[in-house]
Amino acid sequence: MPVTLVDDPAGQAQHEPDDEDVAEIIAVDDLAAALGLDEPTAPGFDVDGPDDSGEAAVAYAGSKLATPPPGLAEADLVPTLEAILLVVDEPVSELTLAEVLEVPAELIAGTLIDLSASYTRQHRGFDLRRAAGGWRLYTRAEYAPYVERFVLDGQQLRLTQASLETLAVVAYKQPVTRSRISAIRGVNCDGVIRTLVTRGMIEECGTEPESGAYLYRTTSLFLEKLGLDSVDQLPPLAPFLPDNVEEIADEQR
Repeated sequence: MPVTLVDDPAGQAQHEPDDEDVAEIIAVDDLAAALGLDEPTAPGFDVDGPDDSGEAAVAYAGSKLATPPPGLAEADLVPTLEAILLVVDEPVSELTLAEVLEVPAELIAGTLIDLSASYTRQHRGFDLRRAAGGWRLYTRAEYAPYVERFVLDGQQLRLTQASLETLAVVAYKQPVTRSRISAIRGVNCDGVIRTLVTRGMIEECGTEPESGAYLYRTTSLFLEKLGLDSVDQLPPLAPFLPDNVEEIADEQR
């Protein structure tokens, strides 16, 4: 290809790009603009060197595509997670945190596990636990009396005994119908069930195929309040129940 020599200010000869070279530079600049790169690309390529076929432009563009976008610095991950966990009003999942911070979910999970263990080793007054499919900060159980005294100022709101019994039946027998709950407790539970639904502790989850009666189960709020990740973590009832509990319940129906 024809090349024109020009003198630079220092008196040295330089190659002046011909039309093909100019077209290549323009194409590279267009590619850089499409990639969102602001720096000029023309000085980055020796279009008159041994390789003037455009491979240098491709290599440059490929290196930019392979560069990960700027994300959260490793040193900022723990304090950022702590800041978020301080303001959440319900457990937040690793996936949600990963999307917000633009880091892998596996890194989030490992960091939260390590952070929880470090809080325990340091005997902090709060604990980081996984509950209801997510993570949240909780006060430690040994300090609960003082926290209750501060928050409630001596006034502690509790579920009634009937509500606790009904909630326990739902938790261990779910999904379960109203009639089955009433049979186990030996009293009508319609009013108590409405109360538990209103408070968000239980919810409807379909109907029984045979009778068409509504089925009830515990909610994520129930797990959150108990600090559990699933109902599988509920303590076993077998040591506290008679061996013929099912027969007793059937007799009361």
